[in-house]
Formats: sequence, structure tokens, C-alpha cells
Amino acid sequence: RETGSNAGNLLARVPGPHGSPTLLLCGHMDTVPVTTPVKVVNRDGRLENEGEGILGADNKAAVAVIMEVLRRVGSSPPVGIEILFTTCEEISLAGAKAFDQSKLQSDFGFVFDHATPIGEVIVAAPTLYRIQADLHGHAAHAGMEPEKGRNAIAAAAAALARLRMGRLDDKTTTNVGRISGGSAINVVAERCSVELEARSIDEPRAAEVASGIVDAFTEAASDGECDVETLIEEQFRGYQLARTAPPVGLAAAALDARGIEPRFINTGGAADANIFINRGLQVVNVANGTQYAHQANECVTVDALETMLDVVLELVRLAP
Repeated sequence: RETGSNAGNLLARVPGPHGSPTLLLCGHMDTVPVTTPVKVVNRDGRLENEGEGILGADNKAAVAVIMEVLRRVGSSPPVGIEILFTTCEEISLAGAKAFDQSKLQSDFGFVFDHATPIGEVIVAAPTLYRIQADLHGHAAHAGMEPEKGRNAIAAAAAALARLRMGRLDDKTTTNVGRISGGSAINVVAERCSVELEARSIDEPRAAEVASGIVDAFTEAASDGECDVETLIEEQFRGYQLARTAPPVGLAAAALDARGIEPRFINTGGAADANIFINRGLQVVNVANGTQYAHQANECVTVDALETMLDVVLELVRLAP
């Protein structure tokens, strides 16, 4: 086996028979922030955190399944297997972005990072733009001379009031995720910073919505006699896969072999698959059966883990 790392990512390889394809199995090691200790308990077949914090099943469940696959196939798998565990997936896929993809020998692969019922195969995921707006007004005493102030928070609120948030259409969403500003309740707020996102499976639509957000802040800042600096960053690019793509077909065959009907879906979420696909590697993201990702009641059932293990072993068996 060969091992290596890139920005904390871990890569291992188990060679298969001469001439056999090589299969990538990928999960990520990080979780959303853990606010309480993690102590796994089994409650009637559901693995949960004993406390009120997250379990981290996203994506520890996939890592556990992949490790068990390695144990089962041993040193002589029917195909070559590459295991990639990435870091910082929850931070705009930063680990996959930093990974040197030329290190991979895989012909195609699978990411197991969608918290929905086993059987779902993700064939489309969005492009996401991050938008930051920094507004600058003028401070003044809020009680004695409010007329001399220019309120940056009020200007930001006016911009947000012009925008639609949430689901805009069946492919597109927007969100305002963070806002901060001001210095005290008796001071006209001289500054305000807002972070938003626009995402869509239709990439031009995502860019259009992000541009509209910038326009709203520009107009509202002008109306409020404030200055504004805006920044648009593409965090990751989306994709759409044909059902004839090799990993999609193999995923469907493996699910069929285990008596599970494949269901091809679009998602509003992203995964390391976004990075690999846009760099030319054919992969597909496959649902892992975890529930309530990023929530305090996050869990995974023992049955889902066992079923996912069976499906991945079928992927290995059917790949040659």
C-alpha cells in the first residue's frame, strides 16, 4: 500500500490484479463544529450522540464503511482500490480543492456523502457563489444628533428587503448567513458586514442571482448615503451527470444487486464530487443513509451502515 497526504488529506492504495480497473472510494474526515463531547450510544438500533451535540455521522459513517470494506477485501481485492479521506469538506470543500488529483490512478470513483436514504444517486449538484457586502456609513450620537449619521445596518436591511431568500426555483436557492455591525445601541451604526450565498444547478442562473444581490446592496447603500464594497467568490462549480456515466451505471447495478431501487436525484448540497468531476475524474455521490445532518439529533442506524457496506462491497465485486 502507498500512503500520502496533501493538506491533511489521506490517500491509500490497494493494487488489484494486473489489468483490472482502479476504483476510488472517498469520504471526508471533518464534521461541522462539535459543541459537546461525542459519546456514541445505540438506542434501538440508532447510533446517536448521548448528549445534545452532533454525532458526526456526516461523514464518519462513510469512513467507517470504507474502512470495513478494506478489512473485508484484504490485500487481494478483485479490482484496485484507492481510498481518499479528505479534510475541510465542510469548509467549501477546501480539502478536495487542495488535493493533488494527479496522485490518483482511479478510472472512476464514488463519494459517500449525502444524508438521504440509501438508493439515491446524485446526478446533479449546484454551483455556489459567496457574496460579501461591507457597508460604511457615518457614526453619530443616536439620541442627540442622529441626523448627522448614516446608518450602515439600516442600509444593509434595505438591501435584504429587496431580495428573495430561500428557494427561488427548483434549481436555485439563496441565503443570508451572517450579519454583523455597529458598536453600541446609542451610536448610529457606521459599519455593517453581510455574508450571503447563491447556488443553483444552473451555473449561469447562480451567477445571475449573485450579481442581483450585489446590485441590491449597491442601490441600497446609495439610497442610504453609505459606501459599499462587495466581493463575489465562486466556492465550487456544479455538475450534471448522464445516467450512462460509468460510476452512475455501476452504482445502479450495485443497488439493484442488493434489492434496492436506484433513485436518481438532484441536490442543493455539494460534496467533494463537485471538485473531482470538474477536474475531469468521473465520480458519483451516493446517499449513505445518515439522517439529520448538521443537527443535534443527527444519527445513523446500524441497518443503514450494514446496507451501505453491502452496497460498497457490490461496487467492488461488479467493477471488473
